[in-house]
Amino acid sequence: MGRKQKKVDLDRSQDIAPGLIAKTKKRLVVASGRSHAGLAAEVAAALGTELVPTEYRTFASGEILTRFEVSIRGCDFFLMQSFGPPVNEWLMETLIMLDAAKRASAKRITVVMPYYPYSRQDKKGRGREPISARLVADLLKTAGADRVMSVDLHAAQIQGFFDGPVDHLFAKPVLLEYFQQTLSPEDREKLTVVSPDTGRVRVADTWSDSLGAPLAIIHKRRDPNVANQVTVNEIVGDVEGRVCLLVDDMIDTGGTILKAAEALKKNGAERVIVAATHPVFSHPATERLSGDAIDEVVVTDTIPLPEEKHFPTLTVLPIAPLLARAIREVFEDGSVTSMFDGAA
Repeated sequence: MGRKQKKVDLDRSQDIAPGLIAKTKKRLVVASGRSHAGLAAEVAAALGTELVPTEYRTFASGEILTRFEVSIRGCDFFLMQSFGPPVNEWLMETLIMLDAAKRASAKRITVVMPYYPYSRQDKKGRGREPISARLVADLLKTAGADRVMSVDLHAAQIQGFFDGPVDHLFAKPVLLEYFQQTLSPEDREKLTVVSPDTGRVRVADTWSDSLGAPLAIIHKRRDPNVANQVTVNEIVGDVEGRVCLLVDDMIDTGGTILKAAEALKKNGAERVIVAATHPVFSHPATERLSGDAIDEVVVTDTIPLPEEKHFPTLTVLPIAPLLARAIREVFEDGSVTSMFDGAA
């Protein structure tokens, strides 16, 4: 005869030790690589937390070792790393930290990279070229990233390179607020938004709508065989006597922006103001941007700028509040899109 089995009460919640349920609640942890620790600390402070204590070592051979000094098991882990020079060193450090977080049993790992490295290599311009932006996404995923967060990607299609959620943030609200506060009524009347090339027209158009200003476009040609050299052909739109606001996602050597500013001044522009998200500022950007052709440069601090790259007409706006709010939305399963009114 078969033995009768007793009916088991599946509700065992009263048998759980007090406090065990509380221990399983979501826990937000923010860590930082060494590239821009100041920004990471500001983000952590805005979130009401501190950066997780981390040990970093760079050996004589150049190899990197990182170790988190407290448990991150089961946490919602946000790793912040920016990618100013040396880009390759910070990229490798990021991959190593991701591997450490994965092996330490973090529940979900998000890479917060204000500036996405290799973002300009988003497609093949010629035969036998790499698509390095896709390679970076693959490396992040393999190393353990579940999610990526970045600001003003150079090309929107980079979002599709990563096999997981990508939170694409926009610095426009930060920059726009500055100009709304600092431009005089007279300047607002004479304002023209300028796209430095045809590839940035869509972004410049949104600025034009937000500021209620006309749009002008600079048509340029670039020699594919020579890096960082641009030839300006013509300006589409009237800029004579206007206050021209040049908007772009990044400034590297400053060649594109300088040529555009010189063309605008040559065509009668009264003033030229530059607004960009990422101040890469490779040599000789500082010299070019501080010249007479450009009256003011406004950027955010997505990339750390050493003191020697600052100049009198440069304004650097903090990006930490935007990043902190986005991290909070992700952690609380909110909507990052709502931060930008559902629009790019």
